[in-house]
Amino acid sequence: MRFRDSVLTGLTLSAVLAACATNAPTPGVLAPMAPPAAEPENAGSPPAAGDVWIAGSYTWTGTHYAWEHGRWEAPRPGYHYVPHTWVREGDGWRDHGGRWEKAG
Repeated sequence: MRFRDSVLTGLTLSAVLAACATNAPTPGVLAPMAPPAAEPENAGSPPAAGDVWIAGSYTWTGTHYAWEHGRWEAPRPGYHYVPHTWVREGDGWRDHGGRWEKAG
């Protein structure tokens, strides 16, 4: 491998690794209409002490919204959960899926 090729490979790898290291969410699909109101859910009691309730949300299938039921998840030390949201963008609605983000 020539020096120039190895420098370019190194720079490319550095950019990829830097992008992976950030916690910035990657927005999902753009739906043409607003999602319906959230479905009512009964979370009940957590299966284990400290578990976190992840509320249900709508996903866009490409033709309509489909409800995904909520669930309990074990906490992730050093992280907090950011709920799923739909954000108005231009003529549509952008999906920002729920995710665990590094705290602080």
